[in-house]
Amino acid sequence: MEIADNPELFVEGASRFDVQQGELGDCWLLAAVANLTLNRALFSQVVPDDQSFGDKYAGIFHFRFWQYGRWVDVVIDDRLPTYGGRLVFLHSSEHNEFWSALLEKAYAKLHGSYEALKGGTTCEAMEDFTGGVTEMYELNQAPPNLYRIMLKAYERSSLMGCSIEPDPNVVEAQTPEGLIKGHAYSVTKVKYVDIQTPRSSGKIPLIRIRNPWGNEAEWNGPWSDKSPEWRFIPDEEKEEIGLTFDEDGEFWMSYKDFQKHFSRLEICNLNPDSLTEEELLRSHKRKWEMSMFECEWVRGVTAGGCRNYLETFWHNPQYRITLEDPDEEDDDNKCTVIVALMQKNHRSQRKMGIECLTIGFAMYHLKDPDNLPKPLDLNFFKYNASVARSQSFINLREVSCRFKLPPGVYCIVPSTFEPNEEGEFILRVFSEHKNHMEENDEEVGLGKVDDRVVKQPEPEEEKTQDKVKEFFCKIAGEDMEIDWMELKEILDYAMRNELPGRSSSQDSIVNTILSVLCGVLCRDTPLGQTFETKKEGFSKDVCRSMVAMMDVDRSGKLGFEEFKALWVDIRHWKAVFKLYDKDDSGCLSAFELRQALNSAGYRLNNHILNILAHRYSTKNGMITFDDFMMCAVRLKTMIDIFREKDTDNTNTATFTMEEWVEKTLYS
Repeated sequence: MEIADNPELFVEGASRFDVQQGELGDCWLLAAVANLTLNRALFSQVVPDDQSFGDKYAGIFHFRFWQYGRWVDVVIDDRLPTYGGRLVFLHSSEHNEFWSALLEKAYAKLHGSYEALKGGTTCEAMEDFTGGVTEMYELNQAPPNLYRIMLKAYERSSLMGCSIEPDPNVVEAQTPEGLIKGHAYSVTKVKYVDIQTPRSSGKIPLIRIRNPWGNEAEWNGPWSDKSPEWRFIPDEEKEEIGLTFDEDGEFWMSYKDFQKHFSRLEICNLNPDSLTEEELLRSHKRKWEMSMFECEWVRGVTAGGCRNYLETFWHNPQYRITLEDPDEEDDDNKCTVIVALMQKNHRSQRKMGIECLTIGFAMYHLKDPDNLPKPLDLNFFKYNASVARSQSFINLREVSCRFKLPPGVYCIVPSTFEPNEEGEFILRVFSEHKNHMEENDEEVGLGKVDDRVVKQPEPEEEKTQDKVKEFFCKIAGEDMEIDWMELKEILDYAMRNELPGRSSSQDSIVNTILSVLCGVLCRDTPLGQTFETKKEGFSKDVCRSMVAMMDVDRSGKLGFEEFKALWVDIRHWKAVFKLYDKDDSGCLSAFELRQALNSAGYRLNNHILNILAHRYSTKNGMITFDDFMMCAVRLKTMIDIFREKDTDNTNTATFTMEEWVEKTLYS
């Protein structure tokens, strides 16, 4: 069915008055849409102007939304929900104008359904339209300079919304002053307006607000439409602010009344890419400087929980930020910083019963940053308090706070409230002047092997080499090499007293060899001490990878010298595992993985540790001995492959396709 005979995407352009709420409870979205129309550049980014119902019309439209650090294109057809030939949800006051209804449909598709749009906060939609970061203010606890913050936000083309705490007994109850509780409004202008009374003249702080219903439901107090206060405003001032008295849902009110009658204010600060240089120059607006990082909390590795859990808190991702220049016109010589922590994919997961994680963050001042470990360790957090933090840990999509901090170096630690809660997040920091932000983490590479796992070889070891080689030759056979199956047999016996199904003659040979090898190369772990891997011993994948790691000539087998070098590595890795498996459970906590691999001589950052945990840990965040050995083997193999190509230590390497396939497949 055709809704209109002469459909248009726009009728006389896009306006906030084209946003009329329908039957869907998404006033939070509509308030943001109305705000979006106030900035042509932002609007065109979300609603590209290269489409219409004209000659080349193909029955589809596309819209762009910001999603967790990147812009995505959403394509929809032109079929819209109707009842009795009229649009059911968002619509324009013009019966043949459809940009707003199509935008709502595209946003519903982004989140899975119209149903997913029921209930939300204006800041969520404002961020998805701009890529900005939102601050939330409870107006009964507003800072004394809030109006100045709003003015600055308006100067930067920030989007703003407000709302009143809902009445639990009545849906969208109306106050005597004409305002709707539990309803989202747009803030469309913030201005000191010239006023002249018979006794004095000056400026009064006013705010223009719009109800997305777009009807007569407006504020009826001072500075409302046709109120007597307007007679004190000069005509030229009225013209400049675009004053009209229509039943269009838009009205003015004083800042004092705004703070008294509204409960919450949301300000979406635009990121640096939201405004073009041309627009900034034309409108004398300023833009924020922004830094952004993406990461995740992984069970047992980087999901350390809040500061209440001191033993694991330091495992959370850490970000170091340097603030150099104080704000302009700041008497205290401090820097304004807005920190925003956002968890990803919450609205689409909600339909699967997955609720938002409870998230927050803390900031620490680094007085001597060059002499602090990367990442900051347990001792740092034990003896240093945070200088700023989120107001609370809360289960919202985003938690953000504005701070005034002296220039210096700080560390931000984002976390969930409880340890071992998994989720992806992005962390953004906005400041008035440029800030330098980086991950406060180790560089990937080789380090010093822990002294506790390295023992100096004894002089008599050299005298036994010929005897060791003699026994090695017996099991290796005529080719003087062992394959992965023979290696597995040796290693399994070394780690426990017996394996089922082995013949007595094989036992005799292997027993003799291991008596010599373990006596010479593993004096710290006598053969009599057993060490469980699992019932089947080492997995075939570990043994194959061990062979590949030492197999320089790619023969699929190890000679004696290669085997001897491998055994030294195994001895070290086993000692590392024993060092951190304090309860002899045969497992490590993934929280100990960083320290264990550091002791083995590997320096890894959170990104690599997260990948290793996904690959080698159990769902409970534990790592078995077999998996730890596999992890160590793969690490050594990949680092050796890279270093072979990076002969000048530039931290870069170049591979042909053939080389890359060969080296990654045989590892």
